[in-house]
Amino acid sequence: ATLAMSEDSGSSQLPPVKVLAAQLRRCRRMSGGPWLLDREEYGRPALAVRFVWMQGTVLSVELDGSTVRLRDESGSFVAQGVDSVPKGRPCLIAGKYVMVMGLLQSCTPEPTIRAVKMTDLSENPLHRSMWGLEVEDLHRNGLL
Repeated sequence: ATLAMSEDSGSSQLPPVKVLAAQLRRCRRMSGGPWLLDREEYGRPALAVRFVWMQGTVLSVELDGSTVRLRDESGSFVAQGVDSVPKGRPCLIAGKYVMVMGLLQSCTPEPTIRAVKMTDLSENPLHRSMWGLEVEDLHRNGLL
């Protein structure tokens, strides 16, 4: 129980891990433990992941406004609880390119996160074009 408590209390202190949807689909979980992000392709050890930073295009928003389906360059993912997080400019519109940070809920069949922050990045196309390279650089060059 002590480990679980320290993990929970520390999760807000850890910086979010920048990831793509396809990377999360390959995550595995030991019973009761954190999700483990496989980074073998980069020659790096697996990384325990709880809090993630993702970017993608809004595909659809559920009628109640709490769940949004997004797609990054590697696949789709879901963010839940977006109706109750700070968003800055309105970004719950299909076609918007957004950043969403949140707690990883599940990795299969589709990555799902519980959002804690969401921001519209649509105005600067550089965010979209550089995202995949930024994530790869972080994992490949050991910045995590």
